[in-house]
Amino acid sequence: MISRLSDLIWPPRSLLSDAIVDRPGVIEAELWGELKFLADPLCQCCGFPLPDGASPGDICGACAGRKPAYDTARAPLAYDDHARRLILDLKRGGRRDGLPVFAKWMSAAAAEQLAKADFLAPAPMHWTRLAARSFNQAAWLTHALARASGKPWKPGALTRVKRRRSQAGLSASERRRNVGGAIKAFGSYTGKTVLVVDDVFTTGATLEACARALRKAGAAEVHAVTLARVVRPADISI
Repeated sequence: MISRLSDLIWPPRSLLSDAIVDRPGVIEAELWGELKFLADPLCQCCGFPLPDGASPGDICGACAGRKPAYDTARAPLAYDDHARRLILDLKRGGRRDGLPVFAKWMSAAAAEQLAKADFLAPAPMHWTRLAARSFNQAAWLTHALARASGKPWKPGALTRVKRRRSQAGLSASERRRNVGGAIKAFGSYTGKTVLVVDDVFTTGATLEACARALRKAGAAEVHAVTLARVVRPADISI
């Protein structure tokens, strides 16, 4: 009854428009068809889309030239205007009604990594930013993914010990320098397989910093999953 009354006062709206829908988390058919879901062939390491005809196990040029600190990274969506709206509504607007849907997408994209993970860990936010925003969207995604998969999650496994400037607008090398030494793992995770969760894979700098911290804490494998990933250099205004 409370839910029905709530829907009358605040009717659920599409995740990608202001259209009223029958239940939370719905996207109307025409906009659903415009979402760009990533599919094979993908780089075995970072999940970047590869040209048609690529073989399973192939890696992209970036990973061949510089092996990431994480073992694999996956994302269900390419970061475009639609994905950007989903993420900004979550990240800056605190909109949570899409979380169960996002968790299903991420579960499918990282099914293999999720199956062998001992626990999930959100990419951390510095306490000053957390105090200003009042939530960590990566933690929301991690919690939703944990509920969908039945896997445990550890919100305090990673901590951002240094506040650095925003990553927005920085190049890949600048992002790596900016996040260097800013993330630490707390606890011993010897022999564990960890799945790190974040909202967007832009250059992978934050995920690499998380992976390095977890490996120092003894983790045997570190994988990552995000809701979306950048597939073109121009798509980084987040």
